Amino acid sequence: MRRSISSPLFTGLILAALFGLTNPARAQNDLLGDLEKQATDPLKREVVSATFKGTHVINSQSIETPGKGTLDFLIQHRFGTLNSGAYEFFGLDQAVLRLSFEYGLTDRLAIGVGRSSQEKTFDGFLKYKALQQTTGSRPMPVSVTLFASSAITTLKFNEPAVERTTASRVDYSYQVLIARKFSPGLSVQLMPTLIHRNYVAQSTMQNDVYAMGAALRQKLTKRLALTADYYYLLPGNTADTYRNALGVGVDIETGGHVFQLHLTNSRGMIEKFFVPQTDGNFFDGDIYFGFTVARSFTIKSNL
Repeated sequence: MRRSISSPLFTGLILAALFGLTNPARAQNDLLGDLEKQATDPLKREVVSATFKGTHVINSQSIETPGKGTLDFLIQHRFGTLNSGAYEFFGLDQAVLRLSFEYGLTDRLAIGVGRSSQEKTFDGFLKYKALQQTTGSRPMPVSVTLFASSAITTLKFNEPAVERTTASRVDYSYQVLIARKFSPGLSVQLMPTLIHRNYVAQSTMQNDVYAMGAALRQKLTKRLALTADYYYLLPGNTADTYRNALGVGVDIETGGHVFQLHLTNSRGMIEKFFVPQTDGNFFDGDIYFGFTVARSFTIKSNL
């Protein structure tokens, strides 16, 4: 005798299949579960962001760029040294200023221009994120940003007999910025640096100055972080004549901008000044109090 196709077992299988196909809520839950599993998958490759909060640490550039379509306006201000005495109101009567704009052509490539009151200097730069730190499958342990800038002084020289061509007024800076975010609170950066000066006053002075910089950021609270940077001049005439630039400060995040307060022995705020020309002794009180205010504007939306 032939067995009936409507056996209880076969009927149960049919009902189970129909229930799975006709229960969209259950199917949606299964899909969400799969997505959550992928999001928490330790093998998923994720880019590490916000290694530093701003594009500058104190004196130095950070690995960060404004991002595609974003324009950053920076106001950098340095007063005189704290040990200048009461007559100069402990440095408040003396000040230098730099205004600059930085724009993200892409999420990795940025350009910038600035003007410093010190030696009436104009500067421009390019900044490119070559590598980004990632976690997960085949992680990249560090981020690497390439930085190149040029600066020209427009200062009138007191010695008219000294011929100064336009080219002799130009200096160049080249850096490889290598950073790692070790934890949500701690970031560290190394900065091999070359400064090329087209003109030096004496033959014994160096046209090419090499330095190794280091910077860190340690987050203290949700909106407050401790920062520091330092440049070690490699042996040579410049290292014998000038001092290593040192800065310490705090970053304060306030909505749409970052407010940075700092103390440093360098008066200048671009590489051609603070790397080869720092002459203040930080521990003897040659300390310049300064601040940086950065404001971001969305020029071109990514949407």
